Amino acid sequence: MPGRTGAVKRVHHDRIRAPPKTVLRSPITAAASGAPCRRERLLQRVSRRTGTRTLLRPQADVCGARSGTSPGVCAPVRSDSAVSGRISITMASDPCSFSSFTRCVTRHLNLHLHVDFDRHVIRAKVELTVEALEDRFTALTLDTRDLKIVSVSANGQAARFTMGPKHSFKGTPLDIKLPFDLSRGQHVIVEVTYETSPSASALQWLTPEQTAGKKQPYLFSQCQAHHCRSMIPCQDSPSVKHTYYAQVSVPKDLVAVMSAMRDGQEVDPQDNSRAVFRFRQPVPMPSYLIAIVVGALESREIGPRTRVWSEEEFVDKAASEFSETENMLKTAEDLAGPYVWGQYDILVLPPSFPYGGMENPCLTFATPTLLAGDKSLSNVIAHEISHSWTGNLVTNQTWEHFWLNEGHTVYLERMIGRCLESEQFRQFKAMGGWKDLQDSVNTFGADNPLTNLVPNLQDVDPDDAFSSVPYEKGFALLYHLEELMGGPEVFMGFVKSYIQRFAYSSVTTDEWKNYLFTYFKDKVDILNKVDWNAWMFTPGMPPVKPQYDTTLADACITLAQKWVKAKDQDLSSFKESDVKTLSSHQIIEFLSLLLQEDPLPLTHVKKMQEVYDLNASMNSEIRFRWLRLCVRSRWEE
Repeated sequence: MPGRTGAVKRVHHDRIRAPPKTVLRSPITAAASGAPCRRERLLQRVSRRTGTRTLLRPQADVCGARSGTSPGVCAPVRSDSAVSGRISITMASDPCSFSSFTRCVTRHLNLHLHVDFDRHVIRAKVELTVEALEDRFTALTLDTRDLKIVSVSANGQAARFTMGPKHSFKGTPLDIKLPFDLSRGQHVIVEVTYETSPSASALQWLTPEQTAGKKQPYLFSQCQAHHCRSMIPCQDSPSVKHTYYAQVSVPKDLVAVMSAMRDGQEVDPQDNSRAVFRFRQPVPMPSYLIAIVVGALESREIGPRTRVWSEEEFVDKAASEFSETENMLKTAEDLAGPYVWGQYDILVLPPSFPYGGMENPCLTFATPTLLAGDKSLSNVIAHEISHSWTGNLVTNQTWEHFWLNEGHTVYLERMIGRCLESEQFRQFKAMGGWKDLQDSVNTFGADNPLTNLVPNLQDVDPDDAFSSVPYEKGFALLYHLEELMGGPEVFMGFVKSYIQRFAYSSVTTDEWKNYLFTYFKDKVDILNKVDWNAWMFTPGMPPVKPQYDTTLADACITLAQKWVKAKDQDLSSFKESDVKTLSSHQIIEFLSLLLQEDPLPLTHVKKMQEVYDLNASMNSEIRFRWLRLCVRSRWEE
């Protein structure tokens, strides 16, 4: 999902809607935060013991292969529980999708997109390679939202289609009747010609005035969680994974990029005032990770497999800010295994982009508020990098299991921080995450079932359920298990093995839990003592509060209390050196602590500026909190 800043993160597009859920965040904070990755609106506010296969071929580990069906979809799975010897059946049902993925599964998409900035629509054709999962297969259903369907064919033959009733958040089912029968295992190419709506929820059209350059329009997509269906008729469920190829026609002065490997460009043979950009994504992925950006883009190479993309005004700053990305990637590979996506590019969007980040494969989206000039916020990228394994490679089967994406990603992100910084740094970030979780629980209400780690999303818009809960409650569970199982090195071994076991597939909480018991088969007695119901299916805060190392936080608390208790005659005791030994993360925490107190006297705030010169900070997280502090103290001149 999109990334969060400071307190709460976003998401992919996710990064777009405003659930009544998460903590209210400022535009700056929402953009700069480094946590989760789904769609959060601007205004509101995530191999050792088992002999498993390694990450070699996408087809080797797909869910279908485990369940006796075709790879790429999680059909009914039989799982043997190590807890009690019981056998559970996990049915492939997604409360957020109309698509018939128990009867067929999409293997590949071939996209032809014509981007029309004048009308704010994409005229398009998609060819879906669909595999039948049953004999006498004659009909399928795709997810759509506000699409104008022009025609449908199957293997070149016209196919009858009807549009079902429109649902408030799921959109409209597209029911297609094939002109022939298929047997199980046979493929059909279903071609749909269509046009998107100017109000498509996945697409954001920016005027030139909303960009950094002010000269050209701009388009970006945000498909997480269930918005790809407003851009492409598809099986819009994270349980279905497919490859894709795309040809995108745009005005010749603009550049298109997608969540895929670039595959060349040429003059549009139909219109020499336009250019066609080609992309290929050979790694199976869910529809919510399809992403497109069109704008006046430039790029700079910053590593052997990384470029930064942005408008001219930001591209050199971005190249400097994210110059250590390759080091983060190598650290993540040491922890989690090979990076399978080939390219890892970062796209810095225009200033009006309201999210922190989005983990689109091959092309992470990032907010320009990360460009602090001193790399102090570049750790946000660690979260999006981590999604390359947890979320993109191993994916939650439905959004009810979103914590599998985000809890593991936060865990891996903080393990990267541990390797690059220190264990104390990891503990410090975990303490901040616990406070974010408390904020979300307070906002929702401690009895709200949406604060369950595994909520029931039947008849619930997934956008309304997203908050820091899956991120931080998920991390808290994994950290608790880490302590029980023997420490970070031991538990990271499990996380790496889990990734290898379920790579290229979509999983449920039951499957994760069963594998946990299998991996730690010599510690089942300890795992059986965990109150799983309280962790998974009980609202509110977790049943266990971790005891984190407070070393880095103590310095923030001490300085904040000194300011709170200071009288006017004490102000001369404050020096520039007070904050020289603090990291930017500690300064953010210091200011956050002051914001929890009564407003400081104006004399104190002015003295703080005099000795710390916080007005000069380019770190958006620091500036946001500092300006709030000034406003609360009524510094008006």
